[in-house]
Amino acid sequence: MGKYEQDVQALLRLIGGKENIRAVSHCMTRMRFVLADEKKADTDGIGKLPSVKGTFTQAGQYQVIIGNDVSTFYNEFTAYAGIEGVSKDAAKQAAKTNQNVVQRIMSNLGEIFAPLIPALICGGLILGFRNIIGEINFFNNGTQSLADISQFWAGTYDFLWLIGEAVFHLLPVGIVWSITKKMGTTQILGIVLGLTLVSSQLLNGFSVASTPADQIPVWDFGFAKVQMIGYQGQVIAAIMAGFVLVYLEKFFRKICPQVVSMIVVPFCSLLPAVIIAHTIVGPIGWKIGNFIADVVYSGLTSSFGVLFAGVFGLLYAPIVMTGLHHMTNAIDSQLVSLYGGTNLWPMIALSNIAQGSAVLAMSILQKKNDRAKQINIPACISCYLGVTEPALFGVNLKYVFPLVCGMIGSAIAAMVSVGFGVQAVSIGVGGIPGILSIYSQYWGIFLVCMLIAIVVPFALTFLVGSRKLSAADRYGEAGESGAASEDAAVSESTAASETDSANDAAGDEASASTDSDDSAEDVNHGKASADSAGGAAAGTLKSPLDGRIIPIEEIPDEVFSQKIMGDGVGIEPTGNTVCAPADATVGVVMADSKHACGLVMDNGMEILIHVGIDTVDMNGDGFELFVKEGDRVKTGDPLISFTPEKIRAAGHPMTTAFLITDNGSAADVRFLPNQDAKAGQTVIAEYA
Repeated sequence: MGKYEQDVQALLRLIGGKENIRAVSHCMTRMRFVLADEKKADTDGIGKLPSVKGTFTQAGQYQVIIGNDVSTFYNEFTAYAGIEGVSKDAAKQAAKTNQNVVQRIMSNLGEIFAPLIPALICGGLILGFRNIIGEINFFNNGTQSLADISQFWAGTYDFLWLIGEAVFHLLPVGIVWSITKKMGTTQILGIVLGLTLVSSQLLNGFSVASTPADQIPVWDFGFAKVQMIGYQGQVIAAIMAGFVLVYLEKFFRKICPQVVSMIVVPFCSLLPAVIIAHTIVGPIGWKIGNFIADVVYSGLTSSFGVLFAGVFGLLYAPIVMTGLHHMTNAIDSQLVSLYGGTNLWPMIALSNIAQGSAVLAMSILQKKNDRAKQINIPACISCYLGVTEPALFGVNLKYVFPLVCGMIGSAIAAMVSVGFGVQAVSIGVGGIPGILSIYSQYWGIFLVCMLIAIVVPFALTFLVGSRKLSAADRYGEAGESGAASEDAAVSESTAASETDSANDAAGDEASASTDSDDSAEDVNHGKASADSAGGAAAGTLKSPLDGRIIPIEEIPDEVFSQKIMGDGVGIEPTGNTVCAPADATVGVVMADSKHACGLVMDNGMEILIHVGIDTVDMNGDGFELFVKEGDRVKTGDPLISFTPEKIRAAGHPMTTAFLITDNGSAADVRFLPNQDAKAGQTVIAEYA
């Protein structure tokens, strides 16, 4: 008879039977189901099972919280149900079948662009700074820029383009690489394909619109001619080309004998992919761009210009995400030549501001989310300086509602701008500096438009985000409720200290010994144990990581922050090695994902250390495990090491959960959050 036989049988019935399960996997604390119909799951009934601590749904997965013994439960469940468990990645992919088409597209776009975010942020800031020093005429009555009057700044302006070109002109290389990485095919082939899209042999994609058709170079094959057009800055063409390569490689891998696959598969995948990219994918991309350009021009010159302005302002940000926004340069140039100014460029600048304002609201909503701040703040600055890609791909697309709120603000501002005839002298700097490109007689109304583009998206994003963002997104604290929970924790801690007078002296001694050396602390530990009958702490637990100790309510995962698995603290790590917090035996580890470890102390206390949030999805990439089940460890012994950069690149918070899942024989455990800790030295919990 299995340990969980009755609960396993009941769970299979309550979850809708075997036929309702598309995939099942598990992590350190929970079973992860992908269900055919989530409505068939009896959530109330499942929650009443003795071994179940709770349930919730996230990213298309129905998760049943079991605890440290989840691996045993999982093995018994899959054996009884006759279901073969799948990998975390397979479950994640299966979960996407529970999403609608838009959700799947957004999810895939997010996964493609996530590894590119650091480069986009860096490139955006650099181009924004470059615009300020070289494109805005601050000097000599508005006729010269800083680069025009200073050789140093002129050299800096030219030099910075080296990075800007690499990030944005050569973006297709990164996109195709990211697609091959996501799809598990050969990444170097993706890089090569991307390079063929931006080769210097080709006419630069940004010059196509201004180059006469008869001057565009071609490959002449006798029976056919193919235009030698580059796809610098293009997104749609790169994505399409990337997936062409991926599916060709998968096809040839499947049919090609292993003995010759090293030669046949790359050749048969890359060559057709390059041909298709330049003969089918590329031309389709340009036709889409030309269609959009024609629609914009016709709309702006029609009697319905204000309504069209609203549509253009609404849709410009999504157009930027496709890379097709560069086609507007040709329209702007034509308007300037025909009418001496353009009313299209002001709308573009306003759209930049609107998306930046949405990010500004997210920065305030996520002010306690260190991971989010690393993206939000640079993206907001970059957006206000006229480069929106970091904000769009790094923040607004990820959560969707900031993107929509920015689009609404942009639409309103654009309608006001076109309605009052605001015109720009020529194409200029986007974002807030865009006002310097506007004819001076329109500065007053354009300032009003800028105010609309700031206030409306900010207010909408803040209101929607206050309701929509989860504890994980905001790091557990939401306004007054978060503050109240923190105050309650502090009050509880203070009350416990005041009522336990015998612990005061021992606690002071323990603190002093912690700050001095380990041997002195060990002496004090013994004294505390001897005095336990009198109410003093019987033992202490040290921090497993260097970092900031935070209240458990601030951990960005509901299972942890709501204490479903047990009480404890969170750690915002500054180090990268997890150490044993006390002498103990290793009870459980995640051998495949390597991101978590469970310990059992001699007094029966069970401890769970979980590095990062949803890091199980990384499948061990960036983690190293130093122990196995049954190992005996002493305080300070290394358990796990991790690479912070890889966790950030994967888009996961690094917040580490430190939980007591079973008190054992300890009568009471008191946690000590709100302090900076040293691994293996700083006391973060005391128990009696």
